[in-house]
Amino acid sequence: MKLVIATNNIHKINEIRHLLNEKIELLSLGDIGCRAELPETEMTLEGNAVQKALYIYEHFNVNCFADDTGLEIDVLKGEPGVFSARYAGENCTYEDNIRKVLTAMQEKKNRSARFKTVIALVINGKIETFEGIVEGMIRDQKLGNNGFGYDPIFQPAGLEKTFAEISLEEKNRISHRAIALQKLVKYLENNV
Repeated sequence: MKLVIATNNIHKINEIRHLLNEKIELLSLGDIGCRAELPETEMTLEGNAVQKALYIYEHFNVNCFADDTGLEIDVLKGEPGVFSARYAGENCTYEDNIRKVLTAMQEKKNRSARFKTVIALVINGKIETFEGIVEGMIRDQKLGNNGFGYDPIFQPAGLEKTFAEISLEEKNRISHRAIALQKLVKYLENNV
């Protein structure tokens, strides 16, 4: 089965390819000739995921899925949340976002946070959503060189390491995206 993932983020594509079984051929936006900037104007992760998936389905007539992921920090009232990718402003880097979080977290005792991913799948016009959440905490400095985004400062519950300190294989067993993708794959196996 061919399935388009509605992203241009190569890190995300590689992470997802490792999780899908061989029955699913994952295509990127480039593979279908999509060069458009996908809309992300909703105020929830689910809303953005659905919006992106529907855009691809309606404009390219292909079955697809999209995700939106946010880091939610309790003491920051859920920020950066739906704005995680652009927390430090338009055209910001991962480093800019991490710096802004670490600055906001200085002197904070409560460091609890969670990563949340929502995947929206559109097959033949029908929409399904799948959610994955990993609880954890924000470290006070960057640790590790693996992963991307906020991985160097997020330590999942039950581990003594950040996502950036573990291998991709280990992250793919426990991450928020992995949890949501496992639900997606199970749905595809049982319904498609």
